[in-house]
Amino acid sequence: MNTVAANTPRAPIASSSFTSPSPAALDDAGKLLLRVTIGVLVLLHGIFKLSAGVGFIGGMLAKAGLPGSLAYLVYVGEIVAPLLLLAGYWTRAAAGVIVINMIVALGLVHMADLFALTKQGGWALELQGLYLFGALTVVLLGAGRFSVGGTSGRWN
Repeated sequence: MNTVAANTPRAPIASSSFTSPSPAALDDAGKLLLRVTIGVLVLLHGIFKLSAGVGFIGGMLAKAGLPGSLAYLVYVGEIVAPLLLLAGYWTRAAAGVIVINMIVALGLVHMADLFALTKQGGWALELQGLYLFGALTVVLLGAGRFSVGGTSGRWN
C-alpha cells in the first residue's frame, strides 16, 4: 500500500462560481417570459389584420347591432397593446386591453364553441383561452423588473 499518496494533502474540489438565482429574479424572468409569449402571439394576429384589413370584423359588429367602425379598435388590442406588453410599459393596462379584445372576440366569433371539445378532447377555444387568461395573469402580476417601466410604475 502506498502510504505517501494516501497522506498527501489534496487540493479542494473547485467550487462552482454559479449561484442559483433568487426567487425574485425567477419571478421576474417568468413574468418576462409570459409577457413576451402573449405579446408575440397576439401581435402576429394583429399583423395579419394589418394586411387583410378588419372588414370581416366590421361585418360581425354590424350583425351584432354595433357600429362597424369599432372594428378598428382591434388594432389597439392586437398591435398597440402587444407592443406595450413586449416593452413592459403600461403593462397591466395593455394586458387589460388584450383581455377586453379577447372577450369581444369570444362574444362575436366563438360563442358557439364556448363549451365545445375537439376530437382530441381539448377545449375548442384553447388558443383564445390561453390569450385571455395569459393576459389576465399579466394584469394580476404586472411586468416585473425586466421591463421598460420597471417595478415602480402604477400600471406595471
